[in-house]
Amino acid sequence: MPIDAVKALAAGPRTGEISWTAKDVLLYHLGIGAGTPATDPAELRYTLESRLHVLPSFATVAGAGAPGVTSALSLPGVEVDLAKVLHGGQSLTLHRPLPVEGTATLTDRITAVYDKGRAAVLVMRTEAADTDGPLWTADARIHVRGEGGWGGDRGPSARREAPAGEPDRTVELPVREDQALLYRLSGDWNPLHADPGFAERAGFERPVLHGLCTYGMTLKTVVDTLLGGDVTRVRACAARFAGVVYPGETLRIRMWRGDGETRVAVSAAERDDAPVLADTTVGHS
Repeated sequence: MPIDAVKALAAGPRTGEISWTAKDVLLYHLGIGAGTPATDPAELRYTLESRLHVLPSFATVAGAGAPGVTSALSLPGVEVDLAKVLHGGQSLTLHRPLPVEGTATLTDRITAVYDKGRAAVLVMRTEAADTDGPLWTADARIHVRGEGGWGGDRGPSARREAPAGEPDRTVELPVREDQALLYRLSGDWNPLHADPGFAERAGFERPVLHGLCTYGMTLKTVVDTLLGGDVTRVRACAARFAGVVYPGETLRIRMWRGDGETRVAVSAAERDDAPVLADTTVGHS
């Protein structure tokens, strides 16, 4: 089996240093669709360096995508075909607001390997800290098709009951045709998001949008719609990637606001509301 669960779990943590600048933050914000309309003061918080606020989901690409899916594939005990790999889910906990520019130490390791029968699921935890202390903790769930079935632990279910009642807010958000091409410049170079031939080999009709791009677009929508544009109010964000998004489609983002937590469901409007993000929560003050 290309995934050696014992070896992966026994491996010590991998540590490295990352740095980012305001330019990296601006590029990420543009990659998740910020800047429309370009002169809107609410958008300039994301696109103009003199008033820049950092959307917390930037943590998923800080240091040129270091915490990404492809990073987990270079860890001990993991040797798989990239075409079989899908990002299944992402959680992020913020310990304090992210600075516009910074240097941090990243520590990542595989914390779980689950046997889902037809697939294996790796959970990679990434922790970031700078000289002032912890910045964020992130868990990525990575599905590897065809690598299950060895009799291992199936692990917990990531599914939650759907929110009750009508959503408090619904936003329809267009995805640009070139959005994946722009987003990948923040560090996720997986050809699934740009190369039609590779996408076909992976079982898709054409390149798909990065799940973490949809994740960032969704968090920005919640911040702008329900949190008054204040990124510092975000405490956590978690989502299960339930389906793909094709560039050029429209995201339908439904939000149910609760006390300290907003539940979110995201679907592809043109494909009969096919689920895209499920079990999605944004924790906030």
